[in-house]
Amino acid sequence: MSAIHNLSISGFKSIRKMENLHLSNLNVLIGANGAGKSNFVAYFRMLSELVEGRLQVWASKQGGADRILSYGVKETSALTTSIRFGANGYDIVLEPTVDGGFTFTSEMLYFNGPLYGVTRPRLGTGQSESNLKKQMERGTSKKIATFCYSAISGWKVFHFHDTSDTAGVKRQGAVHDNAFLRMDASNLAAFLFRLQSEAPDVYSQIRKTIRLAVPFFDDFVLKPTTLPTEEQQIRLLWKQNDSDYALWPSQLSDGSIRFICLVTALLQPDPPTTIIIDEPELGLHPYAITLLGALIRSAATRTQVIVSTQSVPLLNEFEIEDLIVVEREEGGSVFKRLDEADFTSWLEDYSIGELWEKNILGGRPSR
Repeated sequence: MSAIHNLSISGFKSIRKMENLHLSNLNVLIGANGAGKSNFVAYFRMLSELVEGRLQVWASKQGGADRILSYGVKETSALTTSIRFGANGYDIVLEPTVDGGFTFTSEMLYFNGPLYGVTRPRLGTGQSESNLKKQMERGTSKKIATFCYSAISGWKVFHFHDTSDTAGVKRQGAVHDNAFLRMDASNLAAFLFRLQSEAPDVYSQIRKTIRLAVPFFDDFVLKPTTLPTEEQQIRLLWKQNDSDYALWPSQLSDGSIRFICLVTALLQPDPPTTIIIDEPELGLHPYAITLLGALIRSAATRTQVIVSTQSVPLLNEFEIEDLIVVEREEGGSVFKRLDEADFTSWLEDYSIGELWEKNILGGRPSR
């Protein structure tokens, strides 16, 4: 598994300087509003776009380099990051351009092997887009580049907060759009339709898990329709217990739809290299949050999981050593891992969620 072992970020939004943050298979971020949890999630979106050659488009949509660099270009001259996947790694330095974009002043690979020690192949300088894919296709360090690209491009930041009438999950979509679950679950119907035939055991487990939190739910009704153009479309219909009448996704509550998306993402048979979810508990019943905690723990045995949360019930589903506390210090986001040994006496009388509420763990609003 291409899990991230250590991560350093400097100059990205509220993350002024974060050095060698260790990431395990399960990482749960807690902190006050505005502490920097969402900026940490946004970092993964940026890297995913960067390795696909879409850095400038992403930066433009964010409002330009001045909105991305910590406190603007006058205070921060460069964005730097260093990622380690065990023996492999990827390092970049980005500096702002006059038109609000970025230029690479450094792009390097990293490898620490038993035969040759540390090697740091350079991928160029002055380019506006990453050379990682070019190196993977025809460079002298194809193997390292391929490993790093596969890991980073495999990150998936899931965001299921949009359950409005125009949300993608409620609209028709192409049946062939089913290779992976999209970040907003807009292809959920097509993805589940594929699982029905190719992974029936997984589909059955998804259905059973949904029914634990949505007891009136029976099954999905996934029937493609063929357009005059011969393209097949599919919509996420469902039925209740003891009924064969197909209901629309708008006839489910927002919380139920989000829970269905979360269950599918966390039980998918071929998960991404890293799953990142920002505040997955939004709109869920307390019992559904308990189920969600179990799903997250289970998913972390198969892939790397990073979640941020404000939920006390969800926090109670994890261990102290799973937590990363995010706080603001001198205007910047600080990320701290906790040691369970420091809280042994507290845990005899209180749950982890209660310790957070009492500000024993940190991560609470402060002046």
